[in-house]
Amino acid sequence: MAIVLGIDAAWTATQPSGVALVDTLRPDSKCVAAVPSYSAFLEVADGGVVDWEGRHLGNKPPVAELLSACEVMAGKAVDVIAIDMPISNAPIIGRRAADQAVSREFGGRWCSTHTPNTIRPGPLGARLTEAFLSLGYPVATTETQAGTLHRLIEVYPHPALLALLGRDRRVPYKVAKVRKYWPNEPAEVRTALVLAELHAIEAGLTAALGQLPFTVPRSDAPVLQRVLKSFEDTLDAVVCAWVGCLYLQGKAVPLGDASAVVWCPTAALR
Repeated sequence: MAIVLGIDAAWTATQPSGVALVDTLRPDSKCVAAVPSYSAFLEVADGGVVDWEGRHLGNKPPVAELLSACEVMAGKAVDVIAIDMPISNAPIIGRRAADQAVSREFGGRWCSTHTPNTIRPGPLGARLTEAFLSLGYPVATTETQAGTLHRLIEVYPHPALLALLGRDRRVPYKVAKVRKYWPNEPAEVRTALVLAELHAIEAGLTAALGQLPFTVPRSDAPVLQRVLKSFEDTLDAVVCAWVGCLYLQGKAVPLGDASAVVWCPTAALR
């Protein structure tokens, strides 16, 4: 059992990245912290609280500072880092074997991957990968046995949510896509529908990890889209950490090759 850092990493430095810290040894609430940005995570480690109504900005990943903050909050070093971003032992110039494998397995359930390239995440993803490697966290690939400690594992929340929620198709919870999900519904109905999905994810994670250190807003109160996006990013980070826990338990499998893989819950595979 170990300390897991989950990161919903933005593919550009201008957008915020959700961060979650899970301590699998805690008896009840295993989620130590969950926030919508790197800056907020460092502030919480320093005794601050999250301003969910505020604007959370993006910045370059402060890798060393994040790991130090984790040690402050958990009392020990991070054992596994689970990140939602294309990472690889080789330069990423386009679709990888990992992306193809995930799309073959989950495309029929609307969970194909986005295509990475030299721009997104490009240098940002490469620097982040190199920074974690320099601090003792190499990328886990098909040559890595599930449960191996001190690894950086790539995860993808969409197929993970199929297992968490027992769904047959991609969960429509992305705040920026509500018009695409429900084009014929008025704005207030679309907000209520996406909130229902966010609440379902919150409930699934609570069942898996115990009480979370935040609560998604209820549907009976007005809420700004950017605020909902902060909760979406934070939930994604907790999902990443949850998959990291499954990896530690040997309940996740690698899809890809010796250069890069996406770790998916075994329960999500058909």
